[in-house]
Amino acid sequence: MSHNLQFYIDGEWVDPVSPRTLDVINPATEQAFTQIAIGTAADVNRAVAAARRAFESFSQTTRKERIALLKRIQAVYAKRYDDMADAIRLELGAPATLARESQAAIGAGHIGQMIKVLEEFEFDHMQGNTLITREAFGVVGMITPWNWPMNQITCKVCPAIAAGCTMVLKPSEIAPIDAVVFAEIMHEAGVPKGVFNMVQGLGADVGAAISSHPDIDMISFTGSTRAGVLISKAASETVKKVHLELGGKSPNILLDDANIAASVASGIVDIMQNTGQSCNAPTRMFVPRQFRDVAVSAAKTAAENIKVGDPASPDTYMGPVISELQFNKIQDLIQAGIDEGATLVAGGTGRPPELNVGYYVRPTVFADVTPDMRISREEIFGPVLSMLFYDTEEDAVRMANDTVYGLAAYIQSGSHERAQKLSRRLRAGNVYINNPKGDLNAPFGGYKQSGSGREWGVWGLEEFLEIKGVVGYEK
Repeated sequence: MSHNLQFYIDGEWVDPVSPRTLDVINPATEQAFTQIAIGTAADVNRAVAAARRAFESFSQTTRKERIALLKRIQAVYAKRYDDMADAIRLELGAPATLARESQAAIGAGHIGQMIKVLEEFEFDHMQGNTLITREAFGVVGMITPWNWPMNQITCKVCPAIAAGCTMVLKPSEIAPIDAVVFAEIMHEAGVPKGVFNMVQGLGADVGAAISSHPDIDMISFTGSTRAGVLISKAASETVKKVHLELGGKSPNILLDDANIAASVASGIVDIMQNTGQSCNAPTRMFVPRQFRDVAVSAAKTAAENIKVGDPASPDTYMGPVISELQFNKIQDLIQAGIDEGATLVAGGTGRPPELNVGYYVRPTVFADVTPDMRISREEIFGPVLSMLFYDTEEDAVRMANDTVYGLAAYIQSGSHERAQKLSRRLRAGNVYINNPKGDLNAPFGGYKQSGSGREWGVWGLEEFLEIKGVVGYEK
């Protein structure tokens, strides 16, 4: 049976206290393909009570027991892999290849990575005669976004389990079905009752109740900076720990010794992945002014070669954006770029001409963007690239750092040593040199208004641990 109209609380699928439903829209068709139940503070109270009861015993489990649990989750996730990819394709409009090879895959990656981390992590060490030990933080409230849903669910849930925490998850109500599949995976894997709980709902109801709940010890949130501020304010009343992974406006600096045409083309491909709906997308491209014409030509060709269309087609690279609200926001910002005098290289307002249904956005590139323009300063969260031209490396660094965000930055250079040196000057939580292979054990998180704390691998585990000093532990 489908569990879309239920919540997962205390090891069981339960009906909401006050039944309400919400349509889940397929952004490729603009039609509802299912419904979910949406909860209230009363449902959150039930889930938190279950998590609080479970914490006393689960926090005392051994490393071996928690590794075994994660391995069971890993095995069931592998069995349900196709279901997960299909759910993400439908709810997010993610192309089938992306849904399977990236979206669902990164969830499996985080589970496997956390097993490796837990096998080697040192929870205790002696400092003189004092024991320094790391213990489970407590009951964690988790609020996750729609854009990379399994990435954000697994990179919170898995380290929390590894630490011995219990949790209440509120997934995005816009893309919620992957979370239903994940809760089914947790149930089949035999997660102890109350350790993992899931309540669907709106941010104003369920999210607010989680943020302010006195029996939740920590909030882990991924989403917009605006929502992160509201959550921090609500959590401050009960002095919770608040971990935030927020927005971004990431620079991609092409140095003058890079292969400009190739670097531009790869930058276009990167930003159009997931229809530009990634908080760390390289949305501001900095190009040496002397290579303007080469860069513009390469960008136009690359953008016009992006295949936009039906997510079910294996040939589609870029699907729709998530919602009508997001579509309208992106259209407004594209028009702002035109009105403020940026050069429209590719794309523009409206849908691609061959598509008249679905929240499809044209792959759009602007050149001659200046740092004061809205498209240079605001997080668009869509397939829109701003190209800025610079005269000196100092200019590039200054403009790259001139943002309230600091999640990620990218460098393209023919000299690895030069790129290494430049990486130390960029105010961002992650810097990627010459399109490296991803590292699920690297710390992921941001500076400034991109958040606080880190996720992924050992860094993610440490976020869910308290530090205790036992003085006089040894004579």
